[in-house]
Amino acid sequence: MAEVGEVLMSVLSTIRVPKPGDRVHKDECALSFSSPESEGGLYLCMNSFLGFGSQYVDRYHARTGQRAYLHITRTRKKEDDNNSGSGHPPKKKPTRLAIGIEGGFDVEQEQYEEDVKVVILPDRQEVTSEDLATMPDVVRERVSLSMAGIMAADSVSHALQVQQWDGEVRQESRHAIELKQLDNGVKIPPSGWRCEVCDLQENIWMNLTDGKVLCGRRYFDGTGGNNHALLHFQETGYPIAVKLGTITPDGGDVYSYDEDDMVLDSKLPEHLSHFGINMMTMEKTERTMTELEIAVNQRVGEWEVIQESGTTLRPLFGNGLTGMKNLGNSCYLNSVMQVLFTVPDFQNKSVPSSTHSPHPPVFPSVAKLGYGLLSGDYSKPAPDPGDENVASEPRGDQIGIAPRMFKALVGRGHPEFSTNRQQDAQEFLLHFINMVERNCRSGSNPSEAFRFLVEERIVCQQSHKAKYTQRVDYIVQLPVPMDQATNTENSAKKRQELQAERRREEGDSSAPIVRAQIPFTACMAALSEPEILTDFWSSAVQSKTTATKTTRFASFPDHLVIQIKKFTFGLDWVPKKLDVSIDVPDTLDLSALHATGQQPGEELLPEVAPPSLMTPDVEVKAPVLDDSTVSQLCEMGFPLEACRKAVYYTGNTGIDAAMNWIMSHMDDPDFAAPLVLPGCSSGAGTTPIESLSEEHLATIVSMGFSRDQATKALRATSNVLDRAVDWIFSHLDDLESMDVSEGGRSGAESEGGRDPPPPGPRVKDGPGKYELFAFISHMGTSTMCGHYVCHIKKDHQWVIFNDQKVCASEKPPKDLGYLYFYRRVAE
Repeated sequence: MAEVGEVLMSVLSTIRVPKPGDRVHKDECALSFSSPESEGGLYLCMNSFLGFGSQYVDRYHARTGQRAYLHITRTRKKEDDNNSGSGHPPKKKPTRLAIGIEGGFDVEQEQYEEDVKVVILPDRQEVTSEDLATMPDVVRERVSLSMAGIMAADSVSHALQVQQWDGEVRQESRHAIELKQLDNGVKIPPSGWRCEVCDLQENIWMNLTDGKVLCGRRYFDGTGGNNHALLHFQETGYPIAVKLGTITPDGGDVYSYDEDDMVLDSKLPEHLSHFGINMMTMEKTERTMTELEIAVNQRVGEWEVIQESGTTLRPLFGNGLTGMKNLGNSCYLNSVMQVLFTVPDFQNKSVPSSTHSPHPPVFPSVAKLGYGLLSGDYSKPAPDPGDENVASEPRGDQIGIAPRMFKALVGRGHPEFSTNRQQDAQEFLLHFINMVERNCRSGSNPSEAFRFLVEERIVCQQSHKAKYTQRVDYIVQLPVPMDQATNTENSAKKRQELQAERRREEGDSSAPIVRAQIPFTACMAALSEPEILTDFWSSAVQSKTTATKTTRFASFPDHLVIQIKKFTFGLDWVPKKLDVSIDVPDTLDLSALHATGQQPGEELLPEVAPPSLMTPDVEVKAPVLDDSTVSQLCEMGFPLEACRKAVYYTGNTGIDAAMNWIMSHMDDPDFAAPLVLPGCSSGAGTTPIESLSEEHLATIVSMGFSRDQATKALRATSNVLDRAVDWIFSHLDDLESMDVSEGGRSGAESEGGRDPPPPGPRVKDGPGKYELFAFISHMGTSTMCGHYVCHIKKDHQWVIFNDQKVCASEKPPKDLGYLYFYRRVAE
């Protein structure tokens, strides 16, 4: 033990005590999905507070020299250990829509027993808390403080959950302080309320301007009210109302129709008193909106379990069959990423061929997720919380992976995807593709698998001259022509549907669902038929006239995504979902929809040249690195020049982005070499000739343009990426004359090589014949609630991925999907 004490003394200067603001990654390995519950536990660097699984900690030690690690292992308690009979209090029901804080949803940490000790590398010498008691005071105090600080600190994932999902945070309404109330003599009784329009007695709201007592909105499941309080606001403009059954001496639910959110009213007692209501004597008779939302979230979890346990689906395990944990309504993310990692472009680009690949993938968090899903390392049955000695049939639950870091990365800065609310899977797919486009620095771009060109042909009906334009797209949005339903042709069927809907609204769950059946051919016809433009300005006749617009494919992608546009708005502008069944085919031939371009003898509309964009040359100074971020990275043990590179190449966007860069470049041979800025000779401290953003250049190059073309566009728009992209597409003729080839080399340098590529986005093209290989389904009546699952065809077998459950699908509901994924059929 004396020898271990000497070793600890030698590394004491590298052991830190977490300070406020330090990010402690004690739940998940930075390079894999190993956690304290995994075999081997988690090794937390006591200097950088980064966590590593057993297979990666030696590599981190070799790169940084850090020797002291806190080894954390967790083992699940037996079920008997968690009940109240063992002395533990029963779990409290959540009272607040939040995770991991007092009154919120439990993060289940009490289900595990933790074992913690210090480990010194490279020999993995272990030091327990009992061992520390025999060591010198200076060692014991420093190490004990560090251990206690690490264990007491909130993990990064825990902090993100609390930050992302606290649905009770409400702001003071801008109408509350100076709300004008009518002196109309209205007095409201303390109970017995009814809607003044429909006589409903539940979900009753009082408008705080005129005292009108009306029912609330109809909920997504058909219950609730009849929207009379909302209609009253639309007629009068009176902005805020209180839910009468929620009023207590502590307050009540107040909603602002004008601000479209739950709000605070600091003058609520005064506003209620105006209509004869004494808030101090009121008692709650209805659930608050928070309680209703908590109940919905709890039901979703129960419904998911019942849905799977009530079937006879066979659990599957192995490579490419890994479940994903739901991180609080993250099923939309789980479904999309499961499908994307079935596409070879994303597999090849983001997943290294082995964990020791000398060429680390472009996106470390994406690669980490891809390896976790495809390797099969985490595709193992979850431990049974019951008696371990009792044999039971596999339940389908997996250990799976919890993509906390990935979700935080792709959602950072986004107003919706940074939260734990349910989201639209189609919007997330486009968001992720956009992230890939912006960050793919070199080589192939996996998003090209979905990228295609759309040709729009507009014909002026007065001059009969045409205009052709092309745009890039990634998803085909297919309209749903409800008037083409094949099962609502006669009045008898319509009456049957209305009767069934009425029974369901009255709570009869046995009422049959009469779902509109829409032919897929009708959806395709609605997409391809000409659209009438009634307000088109024709350059041929120099006035507004009528035109027709026809949309066709200018290229066919390797993988085609089709979205069924099920989500729409009702007449009252309340979002709703079309409950339809569409006979989506297993094979698809879109050859007839290929664009033909200008027809023989067809005249084009005259081009009206826009004014040229004149941007004065601006002298841009060399970038200034964020010294605080560089210092934080250096404190973690990384070489100075590597830290400077990380900050530079992530554009001074913060410690997380820089750390991400370091993790993906640790094995680079020039990892610790001096930073050389673009346009410089070499060596540190030189001034670059040009300081255009390398990230912006890489983004434009990934779209198929050369580096010189990208440089010209950025210089013309003061290095603003969005403006540069718009500029480059509006100056294709100018760029076509540039004597450059791909990669930015001059024509002389590339003489004897291939011809310069044509300007424009890089797309893949081929036959328009496809086969269905995956689809994502949504259950619920809105993208903001419900549940997503995906079905993927693997080795001629349909597989259902329902978060942590992965099973062989017996009857894949292909007619009820939301997003459909097709791949090109090889001819």
